[in-house]
Amino acid sequence: MKKKNLVIIGGLVIVALLTLYIARTGVLSGVPKGSAGPQSQAAEAPDKKQQGGSMPGMPDMPAEKPQAKPPAEEKKAEDAPTVEISPEKQQLIGVKTATAAVQPLKKVIRTVGLIEYDQRRLFTITTKVEGWIEKLHVNYTGIYVKKGEPVAEIYSPELWATQQEFINAVKWAKATQAKRAQQETSVASQENGGAFQNMLNKDAQALVEAARQRLRLWDISDAQIKRIEESETPIRTLVIYSPVSGYVLQKSAVQGMKVMAGQGLFDVADLSTVWITADIYEYELPLIKVGDTAVIRLSYFPGKEFTSRIDYIYPILTGETRTAKARFTIPNPAGQLKPQMFTNVEVRLNLGGKLAVPEDAVIDTGLRKVVYVDKGDGNFEPREVMTGVKAEKLVEVTRGLKAGDRVASSANFLIDSEAKLKGVEPLPLRKR
Repeated sequence: MKKKNLVIIGGLVIVALLTLYIARTGVLSGVPKGSAGPQSQAAEAPDKKQQGGSMPGMPDMPAEKPQAKPPAEEKKAEDAPTVEISPEKQQLIGVKTATAAVQPLKKVIRTVGLIEYDQRRLFTITTKVEGWIEKLHVNYTGIYVKKGEPVAEIYSPELWATQQEFINAVKWAKATQAKRAQQETSVASQENGGAFQNMLNKDAQALVEAARQRLRLWDISDAQIKRIEESETPIRTLVIYSPVSGYVLQKSAVQGMKVMAGQGLFDVADLSTVWITADIYEYELPLIKVGDTAVIRLSYFPGKEFTSRIDYIYPILTGETRTAKARFTIPNPAGQLKPQMFTNVEVRLNLGGKLAVPEDAVIDTGLRKVVYVDKGDGNFEPREVMTGVKAEKLVEVTRGLKAGDRVASSANFLIDSEAKLKGVEPLPLRKR
């Protein structure tokens, strides 16, 4: 029994060895000896890659590199999203395009101006002595006075005393001069008191000149001083003359009233030139400068235009209207322009060459500004842009477009609606 079991075990071992031999030699599968089957090759391939070697007798081959992504696929991944509008639909909704181009921009700022007095031509007529007004030559406001015309006469006791001192000095000077003339005829008198008499004569002349200068400082004219000197009689009243030509705006003097030194009697305005102040909004202030040309029109003179330039921009902003004042000066020889008249002002600005598109081409969402660029074949790309100044239905584009780009200038809101329905959004500007 035991011998029989040993025979069976020995037979099984022989069969196993025979099967293993056949599998190794490939006799049953028809594969030549020394080659491996598909499964064996697949199993051996990783081992060869790991070892970095090759078949015996063959040169070493470099390890395979991962295949790069085709350029077309990369470009497709970077392309901006577009929305497709067929030519038939474009014609139906009225799509029009315009080309972004560098062109000269000219802006006109239209505002309202107010005529005012030229503050450099406002004057106040005063008196430098204390006294009483005995006569008024100008007795109502609005009257026109010429330079050098009398406006009032003032009696002043102080002025009377000063005139009397001047007269006494003149008399003394004349007396010393006469005595010197007598001494010149006598040689002996000239030797004894000539030097002393010359000193007295010089003192008298100096006193006269000091009194004359004092009268001049009180606005007494040279003609009046000469008359006082020749007549040796003081003038009762001092005549006040107008130093300028203009209209009397305010009259404080009343006949018979007492006036103090330095008190204003009349306010006079020269209206040969006037100022026009115009309101400029704060967002327009960076665009204007001193020297810009303006055209001024008045409804009172239809068809008539005045041309001027900005000569000053006030540094203060009005909080209620958010505006600043720009000032113009224009001549007014005929006196037609009167203070407090309203005017229409047009400030014409030349902004130079800027990259611009029609204003209607830009959609302002509140958070960003978008244009739709025509890419051809009915495709429109939404593109975020940055804008600058606006001028005569054009808007400057500072970022996001280049010269030659065509953008939708009409019906772009319909294109935007189509893009929203399809989920097409512009790429952020910072990624461009």
